[in-house]
Amino acid sequence: MNSNDTNLPRRLTGHLAALLIFLLAVTLAPLPVQSAPVLLNRIIAVVNNAVITQSELDRQMEQTLRQMALRNTPPPAKGVLAKRLLDRMITEKALLQMADETNVRVDGDTLDRAVARVAAQNNLELPAFRTALEKEGIDFAAYRQQIRQQLIIARLREREVDNHIVVTDAEIDNFLASRKQDSDRQVEYNLGHLLFLAPDGASPETLQKLKAKAEKAQAEIKNGADFAQVSASYSDSQNALQGGAIGWRGEDKLPSLFVDAIKGIKIGEITPILRGPNGYHILKLIDRHDIDGKQIVRQSHARHILIKTNEVITDQDAYSRLMELRDRLANGGADFAKLAKQYSNDGSAALGGDLGWLNPGDTVPEFEQAMDAVQVGETSKPVKTPFGMHLIQVLERRDQDVGPERQRQLARQAIRERKSEEAFDDWVRQARDRAYVEYRLEE
Repeated sequence: MNSNDTNLPRRLTGHLAALLIFLLAVTLAPLPVQSAPVLLNRIIAVVNNAVITQSELDRQMEQTLRQMALRNTPPPAKGVLAKRLLDRMITEKALLQMADETNVRVDGDTLDRAVARVAAQNNLELPAFRTALEKEGIDFAAYRQQIRQQLIIARLREREVDNHIVVTDAEIDNFLASRKQDSDRQVEYNLGHLLFLAPDGASPETLQKLKAKAEKAQAEIKNGADFAQVSASYSDSQNALQGGAIGWRGEDKLPSLFVDAIKGIKIGEITPILRGPNGYHILKLIDRHDIDGKQIVRQSHARHILIKTNEVITDQDAYSRLMELRDRLANGGADFAKLAKQYSNDGSAALGGDLGWLNPGDTVPEFEQAMDAVQVGETSKPVKTPFGMHLIQVLERRDQDVGPERQRQLARQAIRERKSEEAFDDWVRQARDRAYVEYRLEE
């Protein structure tokens, strides 16, 4: 099998897919529907050639307050929350304008698959998911539009940030050497994070004001304030309004500055104020646990039949054709490899559709999810991915200690993710700084 064959259902943008899952889970809450007309809808901010209105901010306020109530998070003062929400809306507007100017688009099929993934995560088919949203008073068209915007921003991030991150062989060597010191034991941390972002070339006076802000937040937490509430009031991180939680992260995916700091505190405590390259940080250690440091992964030996869809062959055509092949496999004793050679549009057709042993992350999410749901010896129903429609058959499964090459791939991925997180906040701030912004909230 040629590993460079572009027809294989490999993960072309793994980080983007992971990122999308994160964005859909954290930031894509539905927009509430207004039940009454807005009598006064004044402009409260201008962003380049676009505006933000009071009604837009009111909808975001209602949405955010509802989310905080579901998480049992005390909201900050109304004025503070309104200002922080407006800042986030301004940033998003600036990024969407940048995307529009540079022709970053999300087509209808991609949007449909993203919405379907959200429905699947809620264990619902798409029609039932839409009905459930509408019962909650959520406008489905507005929901789709918000998902589209976040997908656009994710693609923009991939192009402007992720594609410019370089990981050197020396960094990988150092990473692997540090893990060998205790290769059978690793630690994962569940963390909360406050970021106090410093502008480029910040003066000593600016840095002192920023540190004073961090000290004020630190004092409130030590005096018993809720960490999520303090995050919503003070933090500059992208998930500040979601309580600042960054979830479980292994040591390999955290900056050494963070790892060194959290090793010295107990569960439930916060770190001292940390000075990093992009500003000041405060971490809360929510929990920690040890994990097996060995690189054991569940591998699947799979084969597939791919029918590409286009203007002539619709999704329904491909689905029907694959269901016929599936019936032949189940009832007629047909041979999968022969059918793959005859019908598959993939480069693996000459091999009977055999993809070899697949590691987690080797294929696009839709393919991997369907493959993981299939028992050994079974054939899936037709599965749609960006490449077309597939039948998937799993031949074997095994738990495998990955070799040196795979370990280097995983190390490169961990380093890239760590660098990306650090670079993303800087990029967002720079994009915001380049935009013309006029506040009218206080008028």
